[in-house]
Amino acid sequence: LAYAALALVAGSVMLVGVLRFLPAPTSAFMLHQHIDDLVAGNGYMEIDQRWMNRNHISKHAFMAVIAAEDQRFYQHHGFDFDAIYKAYKHNSHGGKMRGASTISQQVAKNLFLSPARNFGRKALEVWFTFLIETLWSKARILEMYLNIAEVGDHLYGIEAASRHYFGISAQRLSASQAALLAATLPNPKILKADRPSAYLLRRQSWILRQMHNLAF
Repeated sequence: LAYAALALVAGSVMLVGVLRFLPAPTSAFMLHQHIDDLVAGNGYMEIDQRWMNRNHISKHAFMAVIAAEDQRFYQHHGFDFDAIYKAYKHNSHGGKMRGASTISQQVAKNLFLSPARNFGRKALEVWFTFLIETLWSKARILEMYLNIAEVGDHLYGIEAASRHYFGISAQRLSASQAALLAATLPNPKILKADRPSAYLLRRQSWILRQMHNLAF
């Protein structure tokens, strides 16, 4: 057990260290998508995902995901304890379930772990989040998030989303387009950027206001 634990620690540190410099060729969530397809009898279905260096991604995309998902991204070290406490109080009083995952936690989960919800997976999420925040810059975390986030059915990453929904590269995204994509992130298979519901448009407007506020 001791050797197994040591191998897990060493292997995870090495993996996160390598991905500080190299593009991620895939993610755990993308691999799980293939497994779901096979289990459902759909066979192999191609995933549309194209890695883009952060210098070729619109600055609006970075602002939009921070505004939508994690406004204290530059203040915390992977875990927003204030948001966790507020979510706990909200959920314990019977409100609609609210999450408190940071962008760093979402990268750890999407890149390395399965969608399963149990204590073991949560413990690994904490470990990988710690490694990411320790070994990567905030810019690298955002770059990875924008390249592996699920943005539609078999659609991952900001470049694939930009071309699929708007017919342009991620570098040319406007603030409005970036906000619309960010608005779909809680559930991109239901909240569709190409057929925005009234709720999605309201969320887009809210994100645009937050982007304006955060710019100051």
